[in-house]
Amino acid sequence: MEGITHRTVAVNGINMHIAEKGEGPMVLFVHGFPELWYSWRHQMVALAGRGYRAVAPDLRGYGDTDAPPSATDYTIFHLVGDLVALLDALALDQVFVVGHDWGAVVAWWLCMLRPDRVRALVNMSVAFSPRNPARRPVDSLRALFGDDHYICRFQEPGAVEAEFARISTALLLKKFLAYRKPEALLVSKEKGFGGSPDTEITLPSWLTEEDVNYYTSKFEKSGFTGGLNYYRCLNLNWELTAPWTGVQIKVPVKFIVGDLDLTYHTPGIQDYLHKGGFKRDVPFLHDVVVMQGVGHFLNQEKPHEISDHIYEFIQKF
Repeated sequence: MEGITHRTVAVNGINMHIAEKGEGPMVLFVHGFPELWYSWRHQMVALAGRGYRAVAPDLRGYGDTDAPPSATDYTIFHLVGDLVALLDALALDQVFVVGHDWGAVVAWWLCMLRPDRVRALVNMSVAFSPRNPARRPVDSLRALFGDDHYICRFQEPGAVEAEFARISTALLLKKFLAYRKPEALLVSKEKGFGGSPDTEITLPSWLTEEDVNYYTSKFEKSGFTGGLNYYRCLNLNWELTAPWTGVQIKVPVKFIVGDLDLTYHTPGIQDYLHKGGFKRDVPFLHDVVVMQGVGHFLNQEKPHEISDHIYEFIQKF
């Protein structure tokens, strides 16, 4: 679309598909679950038009990028390593980074492990989560929400994939992309993720059938296991990252979240964002933007506003 080009780059032992547009300082866009480079299509066009080189990969396990078979091939060190190797392959020492959802998690860790490679960060939806040395993350979620929380349900290899296989990929993606209600986070084994195969999902105004068809074509090829493995490494990541307990994020940061995003209503998160905890852990935090009437997929729901937020911030550096 609109002059975006595509190629494959060898990085960190895998072949990574990247989409590119524009010339100038590079902005690296990092997508979440269940998404692709395509989630950044609007921002890529907007930033390229303002003098930047926009690069958006399909992350490991997604789309046209390789999907290693083992769940342990998806630790945070693999994911950050892929991005660092991509910058090396592109011969770039330092770039602007924009992340959303799981892409935000990966971007936080990129900034923690290799702050020398990041000029500034715009992250969305998922705030920085300092490592809790007392409890593993999946255990914490189970204690808060019970076994029916979607991340807890994702843990058993093969089980969720079997549920997903019982309904159409298009319906499943519509369900994920259109969710807004808190009960969407709680999915019992009896209820299942897809609901009835006859379920009608009304698309939000920002998502077209053409968009869904593109996502569907890629997930029908790659499956969901790669993306699910990110969640299956949460406790392993907790073990592996013990040496970084208490380390701050020391790059310039702007954080954006929608007030209807379920992540913004996680217990304690609003106090953390607005009462000093976030600023303590991210000392070069410049701004926290809460967009009114906006849900989780804010970069697609409000593409022009998000593009403006990104540009307004990165052009300072």
